[in-house]
Amino acid sequence: MKHKNLNFKIKRYQPGLIDPPQFHEFQIEINEKMTVLDAVEKIYSLKDSTLVYRHSCHHSSCGTCAAVINGKESLMCITNVYSLNTEVVTIEPLKNHDIIADLAVHMKNFYHDFDVNWDYLKKSETKQNPQLPPNFPIFERLQNCIECASCVSACPEMKDQNIFFGPAVLSAINNQRKEHPDQSQDLLKRAKGEQGEKLCQRHIACSKVCPSKVFPARQIMELRKL
Repeated sequence: MKHKNLNFKIKRYQPGLIDPPQFHEFQIEINEKMTVLDAVEKIYSLKDSTLVYRHSCHHSSCGTCAAVINGKESLMCITNVYSLNTEVVTIEPLKNHDIIADLAVHMKNFYHDFDVNWDYLKKSETKQNPQLPPNFPIFERLQNCIECASCVSACPEMKDQNIFFGPAVLSAINNQRKEHPDQSQDLLKRAKGEQGEKLCQRHIACSKVCPSKVFPARQIMELRKL
């Protein structure tokens, strides 16, 4: 297995301690199978146990480890360090969010415009004529969005238009419309409002960074056409 020493630049900010924000550099040995999250955990264990970051699942299902890696929003848990093909890996917190500390951001603004009544389930894509268990009318699964907020970080309009719903909320509106056609009128009215699709300038940055194929730009375009 290949090994090499690699430099990591991590943007740090801890109110009253590391303030203003600044980059701290660390050098560690990595191997070809390590992810960025593996590297961050090694830095935490061996170099600086005050480093603040989030993670849960390690396999691209929870979204909590999203960060800006070498200028692009990505999940640290599935970003292979070797694949970055660089001598320095720069890691920053997501943009367009308040920073709690270091790589951990506050998610309150992300959830602010989500309706608690929207469904998080959708009809599952299964083979034709599946055998359903008793008392199950259909197979269901969770929506694709893992709420990592990468799309919100990447969207230029979230910074310039602080009233904009943003790609995650508009995608949720469109998904809710598809699952519940009877709600279409109210949902489309919301999407057309002052915070809605008209503020999207079609950068498509949201779809480029989405790790779970929600394709927010496509969802917004569908709303716009309707």
